[in-house]
Amino acid sequence: ALLEKMNATIRHRGPDDDGFYTDGGVGLAMRRLSIIDLETGRKPISNENSSIWIVFNGEIYNYPELRDYLIAKGHTFRTKSDTETIVHLYEESGPDCIQKLNGMFAFALWDSKAQRLLLARDRAGIKPLYYAITRDGLIFGSEIKAILEHPSVSRRIDPAALDAYLTFEHVPSPMSIFADIRKLPPGHMLVWHAGEAKASRYWDWSLERGENGTRKPESEWLSEFNGLWREVIRAEMISDVPVGVLLSGGIDSSTVAAAMVEVAGGAVHSFSVAFDDPSFDERHYARQVANHLGTEHHEAVLTPQMVQDMISKIVEWLDEPLADSSIVPTTLLAQFVRQHVKVALGGDGGDEVFAGYSTLQAHRLMHYYQALVPSFLHSGVIRPIVKRLPVSFDNISFDFKLKRFVSGRGLPIEVRHHQWLGSFTPEQKQRLLKPEFRRTAEQTYAVVREHLAACKAREWPNKVLYLDFKMYMEGDILPKVDRASMAHSLEVRVPFLNERVLSFAERLPHDMKLHGLTTKYLLRRASEGILPDNILARGKKGFNMPVARWLATDLRKWADELLSPERLSAGGFFEPDEVRRLWELHQAHKMDARKYLWTLLVFQMWWEKWAAGDAKANPTRLPA
Repeated sequence: ALLEKMNATIRHRGPDDDGFYTDGGVGLAMRRLSIIDLETGRKPISNENSSIWIVFNGEIYNYPELRDYLIAKGHTFRTKSDTETIVHLYEESGPDCIQKLNGMFAFALWDSKAQRLLLARDRAGIKPLYYAITRDGLIFGSEIKAILEHPSVSRRIDPAALDAYLTFEHVPSPMSIFADIRKLPPGHMLVWHAGEAKASRYWDWSLERGENGTRKPESEWLSEFNGLWREVIRAEMISDVPVGVLLSGGIDSSTVAAAMVEVAGGAVHSFSVAFDDPSFDERHYARQVANHLGTEHHEAVLTPQMVQDMISKIVEWLDEPLADSSIVPTTLLAQFVRQHVKVALGGDGGDEVFAGYSTLQAHRLMHYYQALVPSFLHSGVIRPIVKRLPVSFDNISFDFKLKRFVSGRGLPIEVRHHQWLGSFTPEQKQRLLKPEFRRTAEQTYAVVREHLAACKAREWPNKVLYLDFKMYMEGDILPKVDRASMAHSLEVRVPFLNERVLSFAERLPHDMKLHGLTTKYLLRRASEGILPDNILARGKKGFNMPVARWLATDLRKWADELLSPERLSAGGFFEPDEVRRLWELHQAHKMDARKYLWTLLVFQMWWEKWAAGDAKANPTRLPA
């Protein structure tokens, strides 16, 4: 009964079927979204003698080759699904079977003979996996809401996670917003045996390979990429249901769409979201690429009223706060796409793998700025002038970028990077948070420095890429796409995070990614003659919505009520006067406080839905 209750919370992830397995004190349950082997691929799936059982979320792209290998080894398959491949691969290699999997996945495998449970998550963290260790044992799930159904899991908020969320706009792994629940980090597995859990890393992104490898001509890199890219797209298009593409008109999604059209040999359905605000609207780029490639294109338009209606639904799916406002258009897009197809490919991961973010350009410029501009000129002249620039609510406006840029001078690169990307600085949180929740900057950035210490690359572009891969991508981009898509039972695949692409990018010198101030250099060169020249020349735009303007107009009443002193005081986390100060500065057009206000709005919505009123949710000061 408890398994059924937990499983029901994630019905949206798999509305086609459900399945259960129990054996004494062990219980597995799952929901199925039927993509491959529609007829016989029901789960959980076992081996030939039913001693090994698995529940699985994701896709294994190299399963046809693995299946042939395993059949040659004498294994008998009862289904045509990729999931059964893992069971037999485990019989051959034990937990090391993960090394042979190329795909996006989170799974739990129970070995009844060894009395061992294996949890595993894919290399990049495309698919989520949470767990809690309680007096009742190990409890796990694809989403937090499933774990919260278990009576032994409390809803105590972790102050360290709250602090991290306010800075990074997400809760970085292995923390979750709840003190009792953890994320299994990407590239990790966890073995539960004899009442003990042991987590270990099975893969890491080794960018030092590109620093230590043999140099070769640009033409050879381009030839290698073009060959493997088409093979990757072909593998990721394997499906027994129709497949589409999420097309923004940027380089990443356009590169995916171009390869899909070539591989499919026919019309591909493409989808995009449009805005009424011209500084945010990219529909003409998406249309241009769609016309150029010959895709069958579909558009959805997002209005402020749709945002307000959708936000209340989004917090139902977000059982952990995530302050990336682009989850709203992403959710609308997923809802729209699901009306046409069940699987879509997207361009996520391209920025992290091939250096697409403008922050990389900014770091390079900061090197020259700090070398050429004396500190007295910066602090006495330039910064005061920049601070007085008129505030614009346009998308990543000039004043927004310049103010962020000059604020980063003198900071360590890992701190500067996340202050540019994120929301509240440690100094701002000292004014925002109630005293019992305040933490030091050293505590806030400890998770960043842990990743930096694990990175074996020496050169700063690779260090920044590694940080983005481990934090911003895994903690923000991928959860956003996963929750938005799975809320509508849509599977989104991300070929830029295919194991073969990641391995290629490890060996690729960083100047083939960030070439001077040219981002995604290899992708631009590889797509010459395939995509229109103006698309290849585009800078990074981002999938944003007009939050700053809407908070001062269409969404003003809703946001004002949510951030009222009375509702903030009920939580006891924030100083209402400081929040009101930010609100009034934004309304007076004296400050673009969109990031700060949206971060607070999302948390307040999340708290009122998932924690307020629950006796177990009272925040508790935890050890650092």
